[in-house]
Amino acid sequence: MTTKLILYPNKKLWMAAIKPPMYSVAIMPIWVGTTVAFAETKVLHAAVFCTFLAAAILILVWENLSNDVFDSDTGIDINKPHSLVSLTGNKQLIFWLGNCFLSLGLLGILAISWWQKDLTVIGIILLCCFLGYLYQGPPFRLGYQGLGEILCFFAFGPLGVSAAYYSQTQSWSLMSLAASLIVGISTTLVLFCSHFHQVKEDLAAGKLSPIVRLGTQTGSQVLNCLTSSIYVSILIFVFCGIFPLWTLLSLLSLPFALQLCNHVGQYHNQPLKVSNSKFIAIAVQFWCCLLLGLGFVL
Repeated sequence: MTTKLILYPNKKLWMAAIKPPMYSVAIMPIWVGTTVAFAETKVLHAAVFCTFLAAAILILVWENLSNDVFDSDTGIDINKPHSLVSLTGNKQLIFWLGNCFLSLGLLGILAISWWQKDLTVIGIILLCCFLGYLYQGPPFRLGYQGLGEILCFFAFGPLGVSAAYYSQTQSWSLMSLAASLIVGISTTLVLFCSHFHQVKEDLAAGKLSPIVRLGTQTGSQVLNCLTSSIYVSILIFVFCGIFPLWTLLSLLSLPFALQLCNHVGQYHNQPLKVSNSKFIAIAVQFWCCLLLGLGFVL
């Protein structure tokens, strides 16, 4: 079967393996952190922003490739034909390819640190990479203990946004920290929604994801609370004067949030129908963070 897939590649399988929409989770922390910095300083270091953006994408490629490798070790991807390990039949190739992407990404971050003569940004990103390894990498595999969402929140939220902000200003701010909470929660939604359709597979592999622990019904209710907290937080931050009024533009992403909650609420226990919920969650994260950042720019 693997040979057939290599010789006659199925475009849909390859696209599902590469996951192009997923890369918004790498882009948005850099976008939001940079726009907050611009809102406060009215200065944009374009070369730093572009380098950071490219590096973040490369590091996320590493994360996705290494996760496929580590999942193949546990057997959890046995029924996942769009795993890159399954498609190529070469686990070592994917492993070392992932490490190459990681090295290139870290070189980009090192360049930023070199320009600034300051190691803070590379230190933060190395910590993010360590959290990413803790998620699936042996012997930790904290994602199998249901802790992946916590790691995701900190890596893409407070750490990722703060690193992007610092790369522009070499300082910290309350506005940046508040914005990082929005990015962290909206990004965590994507990972949280990815568990609804694979409860049976997770149980078989001993993976205690939040949905395995909570059940799909309770999980859908938790999803409602998490999604609501994004927009409630934005309103509170605007009311308190932490965010500018223009950031209310992010409320235009509410239709995607409502679609996500309604879809998961209706199909939470139907794997085939709920499997696309993570892509709706990506739309929530993308549009909410894009418009939030636009609000900071305006």
